[in-house]
Amino acid sequence: MNNSAKRLISLAALLLAACAGQPEREPGKDAAWDKETAGGRYALRQDKAPGEMPDMSHVKDAQPRFEPYSRQGNKDYNVWGADYEVWRDVQNYQDEGLASWYGAKFHGYHTSNGEVYDMYTMTAAHKHLPLPSFVRVTNTENGKQVVVRVNDRGPFHGGRIIDLSYAAAWKLGMLEKGTAPVRVELIKITPNAEQTRLANQAPGKHIQLLATRSADTAKELAARLSKEYGFPARVERQSEWYRLQMGPIPVTKTDDTLARLIAEGYSQAYFLN
Repeated sequence: MNNSAKRLISLAALLLAACAGQPEREPGKDAAWDKETAGGRYALRQDKAPGEMPDMSHVKDAQPRFEPYSRQGNKDYNVWGADYEVWRDVQNYQDEGLASWYGAKFHGYHTSNGEVYDMYTMTAAHKHLPLPSFVRVTNTENGKQVVVRVNDRGPFHGGRIIDLSYAAAWKLGMLEKGTAPVRVELIKITPNAEQTRLANQAPGKHIQLLATRSADTAKELAARLSKEYGFPARVERQSEWYRLQMGPIPVTKTDDTLARLIAEGYSQAYFLN
């Protein structure tokens, strides 16, 4: 067999392994899913490695730094009938299990936190960690390590604990098999005093809780919730409707406040700005 034939067979085997290693990415408002059930959202029906199989040795690990949690992708959610909780203010996390990776099918499409997936950067998907988070991933078969930034949800496939970008999978030496046993460790970032001050000085956000035709109900709720949550609440009249709104809320507290309101029964609450 000549060298050209050997290279073709090797490449075909690698692409098959990559596809076999990929979970079906599940819907939800943000996560990626299969073309047949997504009405043609993706140009590719099956995930695969990039055609050129580029060398990723020059790509640097993600650099852990303080980032406020994103507005998207940090609510508890349901996928294929299973409920998933998003961990908030998690301090420590370490787990071992299988890692998989995702590539060309999802390249250029939005991740769960609203960013654009780039398979040539050091990112990952996780079912529970807040977005974004930084984790260290170790391939326990060969000892290789990477640091990735978690900005997506998944993998929704039994036994897998993290889904890695093509670049991260390349550096961990797991492309050919498609999956690898790994250890995942959270890198906890604590904001310094200046970062906290700047975040608190950023323009606040407003949340609309509900709309009602009863002015008295809206005003009573505004007074009670303002006292309970510690933020201003107002009632805005629009035609026959009275809209109960809360804010401004410091950006460092907006996601937790919205999650708390929804958990306490204000299921239609949403950000106004």
